Amino acid sequence: MRPVRTRFPAATPVLIVGGGPVGLTLSLLFSAHRVRHLLVEARPATSLHPKARGVSARSMEIFRSLGLEEEIRRAGLPASHVRFYRGRSLVDPDFVRTEAAHGPTDRTTEGAAEGAAEGAERTPAPGLICSQDALEAVLLRRARELAPEAVEFATRLVAFTEDGQGVLATLEGRATGHRRTVRADWLVGCDGAASTVRSGAGIAMEGPTGLGHYLSVRFEAPLGEVVADRASASYFLTEPGRGGFMAVDNDRHWIYQYPFDPVAGGVPEALGDHRQLARLVREAAGLPDLDVTVRDTMTWRMDARLAESYRRSRVLLAGDAAHVVPPTGGHGMNTGIGDADNLAWKLASVVTGTAGPALLDSYQDERRPLARQVIDHSLDNSRARNGYRIDDELLLTAAYRSTAVVPDAAPDPRADPTPRPPLDPGREHPDGVPGSRLPHLRPAGGNGAASTLDLLGRGFTLLTPAPDAAWQRQADLAVAAGLPVTVRRLADDAPGTAAQWTGAFGLPATGAVLVRPDAHIAWRAPRPPADGAELLGVLRRILSAQPPADRAV
Repeated sequence: MRPVRTRFPAATPVLIVGGGPVGLTLSLLFSAHRVRHLLVEARPATSLHPKARGVSARSMEIFRSLGLEEEIRRAGLPASHVRFYRGRSLVDPDFVRTEAAHGPTDRTTEGAAEGAAEGAERTPAPGLICSQDALEAVLLRRARELAPEAVEFATRLVAFTEDGQGVLATLEGRATGHRRTVRADWLVGCDGAASTVRSGAGIAMEGPTGLGHYLSVRFEAPLGEVVADRASASYFLTEPGRGGFMAVDNDRHWIYQYPFDPVAGGVPEALGDHRQLARLVREAAGLPDLDVTVRDTMTWRMDARLAESYRRSRVLLAGDAAHVVPPTGGHGMNTGIGDADNLAWKLASVVTGTAGPALLDSYQDERRPLARQVIDHSLDNSRARNGYRIDDELLLTAAYRSTAVVPDAAPDPRADPTPRPPLDPGREHPDGVPGSRLPHLRPAGGNGAASTLDLLGRGFTLLTPAPDAAWQRQADLAVAAGLPVTVRRLADDAPGTAAQWTGAFGLPATGAVLVRPDAHIAWRAPRPPADGAELLGVLRRILSAQPPADRAV
């Protein structure tokens, strides 16, 4: 008898639960790291509702590394539309329009991308506005291209048990009701604020809920010509209680966000009455004869919550499962995408045996303090009476302190002695300090890279302008021990390279920086160490990996 081919594998190194932007990004990164995995999503398809729209510069750098930057830009709004409108209606002759990089936003929307106007100086991939439904479609298409058997929608996690060695998960097909079990070495919950994974792991959330309630109406209407002279990403209405409009394409596709009081009632009852909702849209737009077709509705609640832990044994959390960020600033989805970038290389290193499981402790140590600061910052924005300002490239300033970062042996004389917060837009950045993101520099030579960030691979990168072969010997010893590191040289003979290097890293031209796969600096040295095995020791320290002779048999 021929064996029956099952739809799912019986076992997988990693099971991802949740196929939103965070889960799909994690799948793409695992494919890039050649880690076998399975992603399941309870929904039958990607989001129909735009939801989040601002894709930050740091998120775009991650998508750039995956070869998706241009496709996502095509799916988003033109840079010229990344502005904020304020007026009594969409046809208010006395409207005000401001640049997204500095202008006020509103507490009813996910916010805008980090400013493209100043982004070119600090990043090769400025942020943009791309609705979540369009973004998810791009990510899913590529995830299925890279791993066709790894992504399954209309499949939900029913329950799981964890025994210290792995996870046994029960999955159910939504269409058939058929259940089966899958054994996974690791389980990652990317399944949102009401996470089944978090609940099953017994991880509590802390923080306030119900800070605001909103009705979101996705509709079609011929508004392109109406807003032609005021095209913006978001249209905030100054009339009290009116909310605002979010552009999907600034032509026919739109979202209307309407604040409501759940105690007073009214809005939930109106959800099924498209005529009433169309009337609400017309009144807010100031166009009583507007042809409106309601396509979809949802209500959402503003919360500000943080998981007490990001990991419990073999179970990890990312995205909204780990933190629920008020949308005032547009950092929620982007913080989750950053989680995926941080976790992917660490879990891949553990799965492939180049790192010890203790490396995963650094995931919480690095990402949870950052999420705490993002939540507090977004809460402050939500309380602002006169709107708030977008923090340009806030997430580019992330600086980590953990066992996966080796601090300088001697203090940098340029450094401020004040302890550095996880995010610090007020501090000059980049500064090349271990833990911070690799500075974006445009290499002066002819190596073909548009940015130092483009020189990175999926392993560690030792970046140096030095022609000294001693750095290559250090790397060769690490590679021989099974630890992935590649030496990449800036064009040391190009005019201005030495000054550019010293200005960004505070190192002489003999120095080098060791960069992690997530583009954060792990270690730096002013010259090749006298000990030929020092880089190998640094890598083992970062990866929590023991020398082969010391490993238990």
